[in-house]
Amino acid sequence: MTAPGAFLATTTTRLAINELQSARRRRETYVGPWLPEPVDTSADPFLGAERGEALALAVLTLMEKLTPHERAAYVLREAFDHPYPRIAEILDGTEPAARQLVSRARRRLAGARRTPTPQAAQRRLLAAFVDAARGGDLPALERLLAADATSVSDGNGARGVARRVVVGADRVARFLATSAKWFWAGVDVRWVEANGHPAAVLSRGGTLLGVVAVVASEAGVEQLLWMLNPDKLGAFAPVAGAPPVRS
Repeated sequence: MTAPGAFLATTTTRLAINELQSARRRRETYVGPWLPEPVDTSADPFLGAERGEALALAVLTLMEKLTPHERAAYVLREAFDHPYPRIAEILDGTEPAARQLVSRARRRLAGARRTPTPQAAQRRLLAAFVDAARGGDLPALERLLAADATSVSDGNGARGVARRVVVGADRVARFLATSAKWFWAGVDVRWVEANGHPAAVLSRGGTLLGVVAVVASEAGVEQLLWMLNPDKLGAFAPVAGAPPVRS
């Protein structure tokens, strides 16, 4: 008889693979860049600590380049530490095939990533970025951004949200500086942990606007990840009666 835990892991993984395949077809009609839905790990820091690398927004974004089976094998190994024979059983394959899936996923992810900065440094960079962006401080933004920095905004066609990735420190800095007055007016900032990493929740007049996080390396801020699609912000909805926090 199959143990309940093993049955649950197998069923959940296979359903997830089916959902990934379906989601890729749905994203063919998605307007603008797509980002994974952020997870609020502020209330449960152990979730971020335990799942760490596999849960990070930057890694989840890169995972979109993997096949559903590569992604499933990688998560089962890296996030849940399943042995290869168990991964093979869940994916209805062989152990060598499972090892190959994980190895291929690791190579593809490693080739697209730079060495990340420690959490404390990411937090400082995010705070400095918010200050510079709020004030439209072009020189400060240029100093913070890596030369090949990108700004990725997920809004699924929402008004005022960039529908293309902005690439290059100069272009990103100018884009942010010119939009500062209308975007940041009256915005309150709440510092949280999303997917195990620092993030800022933005709201205006009690209305949730979005969540922004940075991906940073020794070169500076490599990516700005803006989740501005209201359908993906449920985890960060304001708590009733909680006062706004302005940075």
